[in-house]
Amino acid sequence: MRVIGIDPGIHGGLALVNICDGGAPVLVDAIDIPVIGVKAKERVDVLAIRAWVQQHRPQHAFIERAQAMPRQGASSGFKYGRATGAIEAAIACCEVPITEGARQRALQLFPSAHALLARKRDHNKSEAALVALYGASL
Repeated sequence: MRVIGIDPGIHGGLALVNICDGGAPVLVDAIDIPVIGVKAKERVDVLAIRAWVQQHRPQHAFIERAQAMPRQGASSGFKYGRATGAIEAAIACCEVPITEGARQRALQLFPSAHALLARKRDHNKSEAALVALYGASL
């Protein structure tokens, strides 16, 4: 199965991983989010993302759940949200299903820990649990 992992935002990244039953996952390609414009006019190059996705033809995409950061200014938050939406739109236009957030996956993997991860704002704890699980598998 070919899947895309997405770190959203104007300075995020895209990674394509091939996962085969019984084999080690293979990182096929990874790129920085392509942008056009400079400084205040910098924005996501949606057409470049679309071309990259169409080239690789993934079956699914997983994106980090976007949210404002503490003490982030309104302009920065707006720019981040706009970039994330543009990335999601580019992937969706290629008819690739998108799953957002680590919380749902953490709840699947740790059903007995539902109380610890029950709220939407428990997203960061969910990511930490997934990182710990990954680290333990090394």
